This record gives sequence, structure tokens and C-alpha cells, in this order.
Amino acid sequence: MRDRRRSPLASVGLHTTLVIASAVAVFPPLWLLVTSFKPKSEAFSTDVVKNPTLANYAHVLNDTEFLTWFGNSLFIVVFTTILGVFIAATTGYAVSRFRFPGMRPLMWLLLITQMFPVAILIVPLYNIMSTLGWLNQPISLIVTYLTVAVPFCAWMMKGFFDTIPVEIDESGRVDGLNPFGTFWRLVVPLAKPGLAVTAFYTFITAWAEVAYASAFMTGEKNLTLAAGLQTFVNQYTSDWGSMTAAAVMIAIPAALVFSWAQRHLVAGLTAGATKS
Repeated sequence: MRDRRRSPLASVGLHTTLVIASAVAVFPPLWLLVTSFKPKSEAFSTDVVKNPTLANYAHVLNDTEFLTWFGNSLFIVVFTTILGVFIAATTGYAVSRFRFPGMRPLMWLLLITQMFPVAILIVPLYNIMSTLGWLNQPISLIVTYLTVAVPFCAWMMKGFFDTIPVEIDESGRVDGLNPFGTFWRLVVPLAKPGLAVTAFYTFITAWAEVAYASAFMTGEKNLTLAAGLQTFVNQYTSDWGSMTAAAVMIAIPAALVFSWAQRHLVAGLTAGATKS
């Protein structure tokens, strides 16, 4: 039997690479966090925080429209995530379980929509939203984010539903359930890992997006969090302390949602691995 133990040199190289990669990944958010506690006069200092202060956070919360931006983003993200998960799950289930005319062109259409960069779509989508009178309205961003997230999520959910035995659907029909009842009561509980990843992807798409939010929404009270960050550092002002403090607060909900999605994903994969 061949000895598969790594040589000391290989182990050193592997661990060195992991340490460097970890440092590169951790340094930017760590430096962002450290800078947020520095006084504005020390924002560009390379020293560790000498005089930690919460003034940046107090200024962002009390003297800016941050809470309004938070409310705007939360409203848009909640509706986008709920609608996105529902549409992607039902689309993925329909394509996975049923055969209907135009199914293959539909799947190709979902795939092709992912090939267009954001910059190309801003102008046509802006014209559409302007024609509908949706500019400066949350619905413009909700619809736009759905067009970005749903095609990819539908493809992903289709692959996930393919791994769920068709016999489960057949047992539901034997028990008198219609197709939607079978989907909702029998298949959805087994699809929690896929739904969690879909919800996380849709959430991040809406929470951290800047280009569409900046183009479709004007006026500070209509901005989302990501677009609002631009008001701290632009061609007229450079308030890095406030921007880093706001960025830290914006990152907290994303980190919490990621923790939730990761927990459900790991639990689902573990349950599937131990199922007989």
C-alpha cells in the first residue's frame, strides 16, 4: 500500500499558502472595521487604533439618512427574496418534473440572460422603468433584481429538484394532492438546502447592488444602503470614517443571512448523506 503522507516540505508549502490566502481574505474587512473606530484625522494612518471612538457610527446614525436607506433596502430585499425564491422554486420544479412545448428554449433563455453584463442592461431597463413610471419607486429595483437573480436560481433549483426522487411526487398524487400541493407539502420540505442558497443569492443580489440602485433612484431619501455609501466618498467629499462605519453596519445583516444559509445547507447535506 502506497504511503500517502505528505513530505515536510509539502506540508510547509501547503500551510504557508493557506496562511497567506487567509490573510489576504481577512485583511480588507478587518482594516475596514479598524478604520471605522478611528477619528477622522487618523483615517489614513497605518497605525492600530490609538484613540478608539464611536463618533463615526454616531454621525452615520444621527446625522445622515442611513436609517432611511436601511428601511428602503430592507423593504426591497424582503420582497425580492420572497418573490425570487418562490418564482425560482416553482420554475425549477416545473422544468424538472414536467415536459411541455418550449421547455428547452425556456432553459436556454434563462441561461442567456446571465451572459449580459450590468452595464449593457442599465439603459434599456431604465427606459422601461421610465415608461412605466416606476423610477424612484421600490418596484423598479424589485423587478430588476428579480430579472437578475431568478434565471440563475431557477437553473440551480432545477438541478436540485432533479436529485429528489420522482416517487415522492407519485405518492402525493396517490394521496389525492394536485401538482402544487405535492410541490408545496412534499417536495419543498426536502429542498431546504437549495431554497436556503437561493434565498441567500437573491438577498445578496438586492442588498449589495449599486449600479441599478444609483441609476433608478435619486434623492437621498430614496437611496438604498449600497447607493447611499457613495454620498460619503465622491468627487465633492471624502468622509472615509463615516463610509467605513456605514459599511460595517451594512455587512452585519449580510453576515447573519450567510450564517443562516450556511447552517441550513450543511444540515441538509448531512441529512442527505446519512439517509438510507
